[in-house]
Amino acid sequence: MTDFISLPFYDLLHESGHVPEIRKKLPPLLSGVRRSVLEIGAGTGLITTSLADWTPAEIFALEPSAGMRGVLLSRLSARPELLKRVTVLPCDALSVDLAEPVEAMVMINVMYALEPDYRKRLWPVLATRLEPGGLLVFTWRDGGPPAPRPLQELESRQVGRHTYTVLSEILDSDEESARARYLYRITEGDKVINEEEVAGHAYRPRWETIEGELTGAGFVRSEAPEGLLAWRLGR
Repeated sequence: MTDFISLPFYDLLHESGHVPEIRKKLPPLLSGVRRSVLEIGAGTGLITTSLADWTPAEIFALEPSAGMRGVLLSRLSARPELLKRVTVLPCDALSVDLAEPVEAMVMINVMYALEPDYRKRLWPVLATRLEPGGLLVFTWRDGGPPAPRPLQELESRQVGRHTYTVLSEILDSDEESARARYLYRITEGDKVINEEEVAGHAYRPRWETIEGELTGAGFVRSEAPEGLLAWRLGR
């Protein structure tokens, strides 16, 4: 249900949010990738098609949400040259099954959704799906979860006569997670056309936690620009 509430806002707000910055910072990290990439949490394909533009690799776009996959497949249908090179996987990341290990894995804006127990189980699974020396890269912000704060606007975009706005409130937080409330609002002038609410947890583990989990799963840290972490699987 959450996906269907946020889906109409997804591309509108992400294209003016983190996506343009990722498109600048990610390509150099993938410069040597030629054979295969697994994108975990592909969403609507905003990064998927860019991955295909940056590399000649075969791409496995993993997205468990049916709504997100629908938009992703529509995006791919507009790029017929990619239809034989991008495989959309409807499974969960813990159950991904590939014929052979991939050269690189990419997770953009996914870490916040991973519950601690799930995340701890995920790294060893990914290590078995990545070739020795292969690259794992994901978005990252240190400092732990945000402190509680009142409702505030995150982003707003105009579409014709309507304005699409997302607002959020941090209800409470602890060492690793924050409970937030989001409002997805469509207005025309001062009139509210539609408004729906979603509440849930987001996770932002501290650096020491991530470092311990990844090194324990056999990964070695590599260089990456601010906002990204890159790790190589030990040989």
